[in-house]
Amino acid sequence: VQVAESGGGSVQAGGSLRLSCSTPVYSYSSSSYYMGWFRQAPGKEREGVAAIGRDGSTTYADPVKGRFTISKENAKVTLLLQMNSLKPEDTAMYYCATGRTYGWRELLHPDGYNSWGQGTQVTVSS
Repeated sequence: VQVAESGGGSVQAGGSLRLSCSTPVYSYSSSSYYMGWFRQAPGKEREGVAAIGRDGSTTYADPVKGRFTISKENAKVTLLLQMNSLKPEDTAMYYCATGRTYGWRELLHPDGYNSWGQGTQVTVSS
């Protein structure tokens, strides 16, 4: 399953960006996959930002709750991440990922994902 991100860029603090991730997953089979957004800043480990479970439930990391919204759309699933009220600490490379490991529940942990995009850079200036 190959995924590809787009939509990154540079924005001032308080601004918004919307990231998109194209996947080869069709909506009729999307219940077999969980999907998520991760980010990695220089010198830091990759961390989960937001994820959608197989049942459509969403989960968010505490630093982004209330500011980011994850969703998916289209017959061929596009994973979206709407990012509002951006802060300089949101600056990172953002990655989209999919996974389908049976029984995996830690949706914000990268180990459960086996298909990753190349990433898109988000830079927030103060």
